[in-house]
Amino acid sequence: MNSTSEVAGEGVGNAVIRTAAETQLIVERSLKRRYRAEMRFRGYGLTAVGLGILFVVFLFTTIGMQGASVFRQTYVQLPVYFDPEIIDPAGTRVPNDLIVADYQALIRDSLRERFPAVEGRSNLRELYRIVSSAATINLRSAVVDDPTTIGQRQNLYLLMDDTVDALLKGKTDRAAPEEERRLSDQQIGWIDALLVEGLLELRFNREFFSNGDSRDPEQSGILGALIGSLLILLITLMLSFPIGVSAAVYLEEFAPKNPLTDIIEVNINNLAAVPSIVFGLLGLAVFIGFFGLPRSAPLVGGLVLTLLTLPTIIIASRAALKGVPPSIREAALGMGASKIQMVGHHVLPLAIPGMLTGTIIGMARALGESAPLLMIGMVAFIVDVPQGVLDPATALPVQVFLWSDLPERGFIERTSGAIIILLLFLVVMNATAVILRNRFEKRW
Repeated sequence: MNSTSEVAGEGVGNAVIRTAAETQLIVERSLKRRYRAEMRFRGYGLTAVGLGILFVVFLFTTIGMQGASVFRQTYVQLPVYFDPEIIDPAGTRVPNDLIVADYQALIRDSLRERFPAVEGRSNLRELYRIVSSAATINLRSAVVDDPTTIGQRQNLYLLMDDTVDALLKGKTDRAAPEEERRLSDQQIGWIDALLVEGLLELRFNREFFSNGDSRDPEQSGILGALIGSLLILLITLMLSFPIGVSAAVYLEEFAPKNPLTDIIEVNINNLAAVPSIVFGLLGLAVFIGFFGLPRSAPLVGGLVLTLLTLPTIIIASRAALKGVPPSIREAALGMGASKIQMVGHHVLPLAIPGMLTGTIIGMARALGESAPLLMIGMVAFIVDVPQGVLDPATALPVQVFLWSDLPERGFIERTSGAIIILLLFLVVMNATAVILRNRFEKRW
């Protein structure tokens, strides 16, 4: 009996050992599968992040390579004689007479003096075309600012045509057939002669930052669009921040919990996901169609973008208010403060950093919007820089859209240059939001 029970006990023990070993093996295999699955998932995540970074780097590199050249422009150094017989034959030095003088004739005389062998009307027209028509503006400004320059000869840097600029920047194929180029072989010869003498120079493109829009690429600038964007953002900030914060404070701290406030909250959340062009249609119907405000005005653009950014600001402000610990409220009320005092003196100051962060993010979104501005007429060709909120204006995203649709090659680099400026604005605004959040954020 004893031997039989011992054998049975040994069998049960071996079975238990085998079962434990098999269970451990199964668990180890399961753990290995889970570890492999986890490694694959992490690999997928890292691959996705890497691809995202790669695409962003590719995008920024492409834009930078196409747009970096816009910050330099081709100028030619020529001796210009300010002929009194052309500028002011009467010798009165009246500013109105000096403004309307034929300064283009001074440039033509200087080019003929530099290339005396060029004859014939067609050849001379080709010669004159290598210098931009905007060069006359510099001559006129020099004479109007200082009439004593009349009768003098000065070496001046004059703006060249965009075709010459493209040639010097390597964007024109010299080996292409003449009929496929905007520059003739004869014009390229004159340009090469100026290069050999060191008269052509790539200088800082001040016109890009000091001019408004133009039909000529070398004269086009972003000043009008930049001022228009700043005016629109100023109006948007002045309206959206106080309205958004007030709405968030009421909904979070004072509004009763009933079906009406639930409907309002749902609609605010839904408005944050509405396509931006819908707000443009609303602005076109209400502000322009009903109230009769002028089209293409920064005031209308600011009102439309206020509607666009309000949901974002309200949601971010409510989240900031929820982040304030209930103990702050309870302590203030326990010390005898009214609800308004509790919110104004304790809760709101602690929530302001989060509210500012949400506002800046909303403003950054507004800065990059073009669809609602197109709907209210800001797609118009605006040359003059706006002086007020009711003047016709455009914005940086709309200017990018306009330039991207033009056929001249010079507008390609200006499109990329405007995108670079727009991206810099967005980076600065988002960096400001991060700095404010890290600087004033409270850890509870």
